[in-house]
Amino acid sequence: QVQLVESGGGLVQPGGSLRLSCAASGSFFRINAMAWYRQAPGEQRELVAGSTSYADSVKGRFLISRDNAKNTVFLEMNSLKPEDTAVYYCNAEAQLYPGGRQFNYWGQGTQVTVSS
Repeated sequence: QVQLVESGGGLVQPGGSLRLSCAASGSFFRINAMAWYRQAPGEQRELVAGSTSYADSVKGRFLISRDNAKNTVFLEMNSLKPEDTAVYYCNAEAQLYPGGRQFNYWGQGTQVTVSS
């Protein structure tokens, strides 16, 4: 199984920056894709940043990066806006053993609030 633990959320003023981290741990063969999603109150969960794509609303402001050796993914968020307020979730696709199928996992989420 895979456990994903996010950190780095919090309260920030408009125009500020935050860096989210998500570390994968547990018993698995390999973590393949990792991505960030978010869900605002009353809204559906949406993809923020994947390995090769970004939501239009965050392009040029957010940057996803990954430390493969540590099975950790980061989300650098700059020029934050009130509409970025949401719970941010880490997502990972992992193989539990060589040649096995991929399974999808979610972190518990970290709150990001952008407000003055």
